[in-house]
Amino acid sequence: MDTAMTVEHTRFVSPHRARGFTLIELMIVVTIIAILAAIALPNYRQYVIRGHRSAAQSQMMDIANREQQFLLMNRAYADRATLEANGYQLPAEVGEKYDWDVVPVGTFFTIMLTPKGAQASDGPLTLDSAGNKTPVEKWN
Repeated sequence: MDTAMTVEHTRFVSPHRARGFTLIELMIVVTIIAILAAIALPNYRQYVIRGHRSAAQSQMMDIANREQQFLLMNRAYADRATLEANGYQLPAEVGEKYDWDVVPVGTFFTIMLTPKGAQASDGPLTLDSAGNKTPVEKWN
């Protein structure tokens, strides 16, 4: 009988300690990850918005240069339709995030980019022929 008890006893008791994580340990890790994500995600979104804004501003400067070239050749500024007819297209990565327009008035023009989609919270950008950039805080 001594042998039978030993055999029965070895079935239920493992010679090795159980390995793995407890539920408390997993919940602590999940909580830490959630806190880090709550801090990092908004910062990342702002970084992406600023990157798209920078690309849009670069394109606005390119459009302004094209307007100056058009003025030298034609003695007038071009509107959006004229720029597009002459081969200008807003790059796809900017066009996906912004609608654009150019309004020429005599010897003056204004370029406007209006954000759309996820970029909409950033607000519109304008650049005129005198070099005025609005809103100023977005151009610094």
